[in-house]
Amino acid sequence: MRAAVVRAFGQPLVIEERPDPRPGPGQVRIRLEASGLCHTDIHAAQGDWPVRPVPPFVPGHECVGIVEELGAGVTRTAPGRRVAVPWLGWACGRCEHCLSGWETLCEQQINTGYGCDGGHAEKMLAHADFVQPVPDGVSALDAAPLTCAGVTTYKALKVAGVRPSQLVAVSGIGGLGHLAVQYAKIAGARVAAVDITDDKLELASELGADLVIDARTQDVGETLKRHGGAHAAIALAVNDAAFEAVNAGLRRGGRLVMVALPAHGTVRIPVFDTVLNGTSVIGSIVGTRQDLAEVFQLHAEGRTRVIYETRRLSTVNESIDDVLSGRVKARVVFDLGAGR
Repeated sequence: MRAAVVRAFGQPLVIEERPDPRPGPGQVRIRLEASGLCHTDIHAAQGDWPVRPVPPFVPGHECVGIVEELGAGVTRTAPGRRVAVPWLGWACGRCEHCLSGWETLCEQQINTGYGCDGGHAEKMLAHADFVQPVPDGVSALDAAPLTCAGVTTYKALKVAGVRPSQLVAVSGIGGLGHLAVQYAKIAGARVAAVDITDDKLELASELGADLVIDARTQDVGETLKRHGGAHAAIALAVNDAAFEAVNAGLRRGGRLVMVALPAHGTVRIPVFDTVLNGTSVIGSIVGTRQDLAEVFQLHAEGRTRVIYETRRLSTVNESIDDVLSGRVKARVVFDLGAGR
């Protein structure tokens, strides 16, 4: 099988041939059909974060494919089924976080494409209890971005406690943001979309945003305040200043939900304004297996659109460059059934 491998941080990924992995107890082997390129994959390959993966490794955590082989003891799936493998590759199931519905906070968790090999490959292993069935009628190419970009923004809106008629600012309209706009509209909110590129602001309008803010020419905070202030701001742009800009546009009692993870990111929060206005700063990381099931159900019902472009795995390094330079409108998905 072919895989895109991080051999050293900050270096181009290497496409190499590897033997097909054999599933151990509780695992399955998946023949991959699609794998989305998330900014987290780029952070992993560059070693940006304080907790680093260990090279060599295969990134990718928007993985969708067909179960090919079962390890010992696997009963909840079967060969031939299409499944998705998300960022949460495994959690202990016994700690306080897991038992209270917050398995994404499990301190023993293993993350796909970070703590174990991921989906930028033709085949991969996954823990059977953490693969998610993909509903009939949902293509592998659609399901891949939903497996991270979708479930992450869906969960962030839950964490924000968004209610109908509230104003939600979505900062960063890309792979995650274009889905966040749609989930906020499904929740009945008014949406203010913030970005710095014309095509992404146009995309936000197409997807139902009520207000678009061009952060190149408009003061984000002042513009939001003129519209009453945001009840919630979902911070998806990988830029410290973007966090601060939407935080300045919160109404009293508003909530800044941090999702993006800039390398070495630090945000200045004015203590006086935060206390006086009763605003909150909240971190939100991906979603649970139940959250992902809900995301897939919404898509199966035709309530969301996934915007992506397909590429071959051999373009992985070019694709990373295009993401970093802003040349990708929403998501790149590696079509692993399209040949080499």
